[in-house]
Amino acid sequence: MVQKKQAVASLGLPTSLEESIWLELSGYSDIEQGLIAGVDEVGRGALFGPVVAAAVILPESAMPVLMAAKIKDSKKLSSSRRIQLAQQICALAIDWKIGFATIAEIDSINILQATLLAMKRSVLKLKVQPALCLIDGNQLVKDLLVPQQTIVKGDERSLTIASASIVAKVWRDDLLMRLASKYPMYDLERNKGYGSQRHLTALQHYGASPLHRRSFRPCQIQL
Repeated sequence: MVQKKQAVASLGLPTSLEESIWLELSGYSDIEQGLIAGVDEVGRGALFGPVVAAAVILPESAMPVLMAAKIKDSKKLSSSRRIQLAQQICALAIDWKIGFATIAEIDSINILQATLLAMKRSVLKLKVQPALCLIDGNQLVKDLLVPQQTIVKGDERSLTIASASIVAKVWRDDLLMRLASKYPMYDLERNKGYGSQRHLTALQHYGASPLHRRSFRPCQIQL
């Protein structure tokens, strides 16, 4: 599998071709007519709020459109551009769904397992069954019951994973903006739950809210 990944990395192909290349190199050439779901998460490193994943299935006809739109890692796009692209992706997609893991689940089973759980939930919600899931990162999703392939830095190398990254980011950012009015002291509208200096200072002063991840060290402050 390492050799396969190295081979793909050395191809230098446009992202719209990478899904078919991965299928061929991974032994899935027999499902060339099948649908591929890209799966990615956002919020894994945040101190506040759920970890969120998206699963996106794109038709072949959407590939050149989204390539022209310069789809890439959601973290490298402005907020307004992400929103615009998310709307375009969802309009073009055959199917897309959001899954998330709660703060209680994060604290109970750890952030890695909660992230994989959110990914699994996003795939299970799809109304259209994919023939293969491309998973961002190097961890397979346990008990997914759908063929899957991990891709390290998948949001940079796969159009479907990049699309899932954008959809998940926009969905979670919208949630955090709505929660910001309930917890104004943590500056959530700017940091989206991540550990900015103002967020950390607020934790020192006010302590953690019910939506902070108590298993994360900065949230374990005793007032």
